Order: sequence, then structure tokens, then C-alpha cells
Amino acid sequence: MSLSNQSNAAIDGQAVQTARALRQLYFIRVAFSVTWVILVALFAKTSFEIASILLIIYPAWDVIGTFLDIRANRNSASKTPQYINAAISALTTIAVVLALQKGIPEALIVFGAWAILTGLIQLVLGLRRRKIFGGQWPMILSGGQSTIAGISFILKAHDPDMGIVNLAGYSAFGAFYYLLAAISLSKTIKRGTTTT
Repeated sequence: MSLSNQSNAAIDGQAVQTARALRQLYFIRVAFSVTWVILVALFAKTSFEIASILLIIYPAWDVIGTFLDIRANRNSASKTPQYINAAISALTTIAVVLALQKGIPEALIVFGAWAILTGLIQLVLGLRRRKIFGGQWPMILSGGQSTIAGISFILKAHDPDMGIVNLAGYSAFGAFYYLLAAISLSKTIKRGTTTT
């Protein structure tokens, strides 16, 4: 095997390893989002305390998920978008706690701003990873939809019918996109293992 072929094989091997780690992370994110949606559906309308905790947990979990993403992409040249995302989600967790002291609309505005920023970061990461791993179009769509949803949360925050329960659909779509991305990454993994 020539030196260039060995190099390509190493790169392919790294891509497959990263794709496997991302696929596992995406399945974990699906499980979290589905669980969160179920809990919101059960308690958001009957218990303000539980609904508030669930609203706080969502961006806090994203901090954990982002660091798991960084670990899965340890060979990535730049992890700046992930670190920015983790910082935004950590600050959002604190901001949601403070906003809940004023009311649900204020917390929804904070959540909406977070959805916009993290959606844009997800969009950038999806576009960047598309060339290496493939299987990123669901993440690109999810990032775009998150941005649009965030704008909607801010605009509708003070509507009488708007509440934490309305965020269940946002999380459900997120779970769906992560599931699609995990399935799509299986093609990258299969393609990589057949060429090595």
C-alpha cells in the first residue's frame, strides 16, 4: 500500500470512528428528547414547578450533549462552534432560572433566543461535517427549523395560549431529526467499513 493510500485509509478510519460516536450520541439525544416530551405532556399543564424544572433541564442537557459531541469529534480541527454552543446553553440555563421568577413569557423569550443561536451553530456544524461524514442534512434542516422556531417563541411568548407545553413539538422535531441523522450516518459507517 502506498503512503497516500495509507493516509486515505487512516482518514477513512477516523471518519468511520467519528461517525459511530456521533450516531451513538444522536440516539442518546433522541432518547432524552422523547422522554422530555412525554414529561412535558404529562406535567406542564398541571404543575408549574415540574414544568419549570423541565424548562431549565433542556438547555442544561444541551451543555452535556455538546461536550459529548466534542468528545466524539476529538479529531476535529476546530471545536470553537461547540464551545460557543456550550457557553450559550450554560448561560441560557441560568437565564431561564432568572426569567422564570418573572413569568413563563419571559422564560419563553430566553428559550427562543437560545433556539435561534444554537440552531445557527447546528446549521454551521452540519454544513461543515457534510463533506466529511455525509448524513448531516437532517442536522442542517434541524438547525434551520430551530432558528425559525426560536423567532416564533419570542414573537408569541405573551400569547394567552402559549406555554411550556408548546415546546414539546420543538423537542419532538429535534428528536426526529437526530434519529434521521443517526440512520444516515449508518451509510457512512457501512461505506467506510467496506472500503477498509
